[in-house]
Amino acid sequence: MKKILILANHFITIYAFRKELVEELIKDGNEVFLALPESKDNTFFSEMGCKLINTPLDRRGTNPISDMKLLLQYIRIIKKSKPDIILTYTIKPNIYGGIASRICKSKVIHTVTGLGSVYIQDMWQKKIVVLLNRLAFKKASKIYFLNEDNEKFYKKLKIISSNNDTAIVPGSGVNLEKFKYMELLPTSKITFTFIGRILKDKGIEEFLFAAKILINKYNNIKFQVVGFVDEKKYIELLDRYQKKGIIEYLGKRDDIPKIMAESTCIVLPSYGEGRGTVLQEGAAIGRALITCDTYGCKENVEEGYNGFLCKVADPESLICAMEKFIKLSHEEKVLMGMRSRKKAEIEFDRNIIVNEYMQGIKKILKVGVTNESI
Repeated sequence: MKKILILANHFITIYAFRKELVEELIKDGNEVFLALPESKDNTFFSEMGCKLINTPLDRRGTNPISDMKLLLQYIRIIKKSKPDIILTYTIKPNIYGGIASRICKSKVIHTVTGLGSVYIQDMWQKKIVVLLNRLAFKKASKIYFLNEDNEKFYKKLKIISSNNDTAIVPGSGVNLEKFKYMELLPTSKITFTFIGRILKDKGIEEFLFAAKILINKYNNIKFQVVGFVDEKKYIELLDRYQKKGIIEYLGKRDDIPKIMAESTCIVLPSYGEGRGTVLQEGAAIGRALITCDTYGCKENVEEGYNGFLCKVADPESLICAMEKFIKLSHEEKVLMGMRSRKKAEIEFDRNIIVNEYMQGIKKILKVGVTNESI
């Protein structure tokens, strides 16, 4: 029996995207420790057989004292649980879990789920974060990226080098049983649906602008927005657009497969993603996709095959892509959706990703890769 320690920043990070991997690790006879912030939902994993370790973590804070406490906490957890290998996800577990792993001379697999706004914006913290990442990633046993652009970016910043063992996986994958193919049926209205956290970098402003223009041009379309408002300034804006009849705001929902099935096209004009899980889920349901020609988004769409691409932060380009879709016949829209499903089955099946991780873990543990001295 091997001991596997998973470091995560939130219950949903594991439940929504890596639940099947945890199940497979336990099924394979491993003892799984899960270190994440306290939540009543965590009992799901304890009932599954995981040993939970309450690990307070401020996901977005930049307080150095809090972050130092997290590092010391990870060191204590590693020394106490004595894992054979550690899996880390998202920025802070990657950084401080990686540094703690080096200090404790433990094997670690990092997954870079996205760049985070600290890399996108020219902030003063950037140099510090890059330095911390270099410390965390230097001795990693394996590093998974969700797209090639992110890997190139890490190499450009010299966070990783050719000495690191890296691989690309297409996101966390999609549970194809949960997101079953649902044929697009003829309807009187074409429904464009935005699903995601409501914040600027997801392209919500471009989506709303396009909706405002197109709703007055075509009488057979409607626009839906689904998701938690992450930037409060959009609460009033969404309310105003809804009152004017431009959009329908559905809020945060748990029935995403149903909403997608009732949509005609899934739209995510994001400025950049890890791999755009919402797009992959929409593809699995069998819907055409519209997204930006940027990292983590463009990989999910083949232009004119299963959707359309637009430029980043360019509402006119988004409108153009939407109009291309509007002008397709119903049969062409159905065909695009079928192609999306086929792409999901070949590239996005979560079983493919779970198998990659299982093989990666077994290879590291079987070979007995040793960490060099720090």
